[in-house]
Amino acid sequence: MIKKYCTILLLIIVYAKSTFAQEETANSILNNVYLKIQKANDYSASAHIKVDLPFLKMLPINAKVYFKKKDKFKVDSKSIAILPRQNFDQLTKMLADPTTFTAMVQAKDVIQNISVTIVSIIPLADTSDLILGRLWIDTKNDLVYKAQLTTKTNGTILTEYFYSSQSAYGLPDKIIFHSRHKKFKLPKSVTADINNTKPKEETKEKQGKITVVMSEYVINKGISDDVFK
Repeated sequence: MIKKYCTILLLIIVYAKSTFAQEETANSILNNVYLKIQKANDYSASAHIKVDLPFLKMLPINAKVYFKKKDKFKVDSKSIAILPRQNFDQLTKMLADPTTFTAMVQAKDVIQNISVTIVSIIPLADTSDLILGRLWIDTKNDLVYKAQLTTKTNGTILTEYFYSSQSAYGLPDKIIFHSRHKKFKLPKSVTADINNTKPKEETKEKQGKITVVMSEYVINKGISDDVFK
């Protein structure tokens, strides 16, 4: 009988150690990604934005994107200001404080011919806007190639990242935001000429995407706070 209880206790200890090790590995993966992103104290870049949403049509536009630590972000354009900001900077904010979530390594996958590790993120507080996050991470280069964030306010948005010139800073050359919820929430600051809008009933359960091609990055050269006013 004693031998039986010792065996059960040993299994519990092994399971606990395995779970703890997995959490440590997941947290270290996320921390490495965060440290890479933090290399860019500020940056500006040109953005070519193509919107393909079921409830509006518009021509591709050019904009200027500005970022400065910790959370200053701005999109400047003569004709439009439409980008899902919650996914542009939410990832950085989420990874900044690992005490607010629990992370688990889920599986392996291949994206863009690159082996990635899938890490799931679950917030610890019910007050968090985030419900569930899943990140596809290249652990060799500490780059996020895909993110699926499900939030209370904006539903589920799947984001794909493509890297080239600025991968050392974790900054992508192309981003594709896939909308996967009933209603894509436009920012209040939208100022655009909409060529066509469809009735609301036709937009339910449909999918859309926003493609952003980034170029002409200027990194860590200093940006005045006046830019964000």
